[in-house]
Amino acid sequence: MATFDLIRDLPLVVDGYSLTALVAEVGPEFTRHCTLVEITGDGVTGVGEDVIYEPDDHAAFQAAGAVHRLDGQWTLGEFCESVAQLDLFPQPPVREVSRLYRLWAFHSAALDLALRQSNLTLHAALGRTPRPMTYVASTRLGEPPTLDPVHKRLALDPTLRFKLDATSSWTPELIASLVETGAVDSIDFKGLYRGTAVDQHGDPVLYQRVVEAFPDAWLEDPDLTPETTQVLAAAHDRITWDYPIHTIADMENLPFAPRMVNIKPSRVGSLERLCAMYDYCDANGIGAYGGGQTELGPGRGQAQYLAALFHPDTPNDLAPSGYNQADPPPGLPRSPLTADLSDPGFRWPET
Repeated sequence: MATFDLIRDLPLVVDGYSLTALVAEVGPEFTRHCTLVEITGDGVTGVGEDVIYEPDDHAAFQAAGAVHRLDGQWTLGEFCESVAQLDLFPQPPVREVSRLYRLWAFHSAALDLALRQSNLTLHAALGRTPRPMTYVASTRLGEPPTLDPVHKRLALDPTLRFKLDATSSWTPELIASLVETGAVDSIDFKGLYRGTAVDQHGDPVLYQRVVEAFPDAWLEDPDLTPETTQVLAAAHDRITWDYPIHTIADMENLPFAPRMVNIKPSRVGSLERLCAMYDYCDANGIGAYGGGQTELGPGRGQAQYLAALFHPDTPNDLAPSGYNQADPPPGLPRSPLTADLSDPGFRWPET
């Protein structure tokens, strides 16, 4: 049976929903804005998180308030289909992909609510056993780049593994020092981003250095130009994709068949499409790992929960949120991550 069919017919009673602003300083030049979406019904509340990156989109959303009539008796599938037909933006979003992020906030909240109203955990509803979730910590090394972010985190946990954003400013000396740590699992080239603070053009010199220095690392989102394609020709089995992955069709249309992809629930948007992507990867022998979006609320834990069910042993970019801080606090739980998931719903206890 398809994964979504296991939860499609869960009964769902909705009385209304509310929006709450979430704001935090997560870096010296980065104030993160998110929106907590709470759907209530029959005395129970389900939670989701809108992880759009543009503060103006959150401000408009929160100012408009709960303008849509969602009350009624539904199945989970009916509710998700109905919400997908709505325009959830009081003004057009800055980026079109934000529509998926907001849709996921409602779909994940509805899933949490339906499970809680039925007194079910997600893993029980899906017939799966959650397993300890392996994670990596994702960070940038600054400009000019320095190993300080890596050393600071390794001081807290010498066993920590990393996913690092590579930039053209990485020198051979810095790369050699990173190799000495033995802690790098993944390199993110950010080659497909345009018009963002993390854009990194396809740099064949950088790619060559990384491919040679980290022969066992995953290589995410390269910019495939004629020059970089030649550099990466022998590394196709290590190339993974994140930014372009929203649907099964996106996986089928990649330049070559992937061995691994990054499945971010918020980037997919639809709960049904997300379940179908898990099924597709399983049927086609494609590995998957999860990724976060610098969440401030329940969204991080929900992505961790899904990773524990569908791909617990891969380098999930879902470290505890404390690692997103410029100075992570001591005492963060080590990988693999475990949690008591005995309470009904779609929630991972805070870590």
